[in-house]
Amino acid sequence: MANSFIFSSESVTEGHPDKVCDTISDAVLDACLKQDAASRVACETMVKDNAVILGGEITTNASLDHRQLVKEVLVDMNYDSSYAEGSGYSYNCKFDAQGFFFLNLLGQQSPDIKQGVDDSAAADKETAEQGAGDQGIMFGYACNDTAELMPAPIAYSHRLGEELTRLRKDRVHTWLRPDSKTQVSVEYVEGKPSRITAVVVSTMHAEEISTSEIREALGRDLIEKVLPADLLTEDTKYHINPTGLFVVGGPEGDCGLTGRKIIVDTYGGMGRHGGGAFSGKDPSKVDRSAAYMCRWVAKNIVAAGLADRCELQTAYAIGYPEPVSLTVDTFNTNTVDEAKIEKAVGEVFSFKPADIISQLDLLRPIYLKSTNYGHFGREDDLDSLRWEKTDKVEELRSASGS
Repeated sequence: MANSFIFSSESVTEGHPDKVCDTISDAVLDACLKQDAASRVACETMVKDNAVILGGEITTNASLDHRQLVKEVLVDMNYDSSYAEGSGYSYNCKFDAQGFFFLNLLGQQSPDIKQGVDDSAAADKETAEQGAGDQGIMFGYACNDTAELMPAPIAYSHRLGEELTRLRKDRVHTWLRPDSKTQVSVEYVEGKPSRITAVVVSTMHAEEISTSEIREALGRDLIEKVLPADLLTEDTKYHINPTGLFVVGGPEGDCGLTGRKIIVDTYGGMGRHGGGAFSGKDPSKVDRSAAYMCRWVAKNIVAAGLADRCELQTAYAIGYPEPVSLTVDTFNTNTVDEAKIEKAVGEVFSFKPADIISQLDLLRPIYLKSTNYGHFGREDDLDSLRWEKTDKVEELRSASGS
């Protein structure tokens, strides 16, 4: 790695069309798990203009009003014409909780997949244990850039997005609309964040507000409030609504689909990604649960001081309980021999799908808390997002002999 380089990561708010879909899909998942912890859920969502379409496969004893569930999500996001009432600004977005076209195409989970996942014997199944819900590769990553052990560019991009949402929901700036994107570029020197070179904020807004007013308000109330002052310099470039207008947005401006923001959801490109999306999937799907597991392990390795950076990769065969591979990479930042770290991981953690679910207590309606502003690095509710706990530090130190 070069002694000096610039790395950029982006985030999107909950009102981005793809994140609208992720949020709806996870709302369906949580509603199922709230009534039936054994639910098997693979819920996909598409939004365009004023239409919401659900698809996928669900097996559950839960009874849901899917349309009402969607409406509640949209109201909470302020995709709701009533939000603008009394604000002095118009609501001119086609996408509106008060009236939308809805199509439900959800079906039942394939029985072939079900028998592979169930913890019971079946014809020609290799084992009677609960197996992985699919084949695939999953990664987890952690580094000591920030207190939450996340890469600085994605961590700061998420913080901007969260504050944009707060400014809208707390009605500090009622001209803000839900669809927004953020991006932060960080210069690294000798592997450590040195300064922020550029910040990009693009936000949908009411048509009555001028671009100059938006730039002044968000420079003052967002960027300079949220980002570390010691990383902002006189050379830091602010690009706020650089196209000049962002009135047409949300699903009217761009079709949204579940699972299209996988880099936003993880490490902003700093750590690798196996390709599987998270939202709308119950934890029998290792795309989600094993990625959470890998993050938990990587974060504990870094928190234990065994490395400054750590990435785990694991892989599964559908219907089989043991991972077919597990690799630890510390990028030559380790303070203990990597072979000892990998051995310690095997002693402290179990990567069987059923054990992952048990260790992280994943059969609960916790997933809406993870959907937006990153599935990783969130330390606001560690009881729910248990993969962010650093509760295995001492065990790892002991097992690795450090």
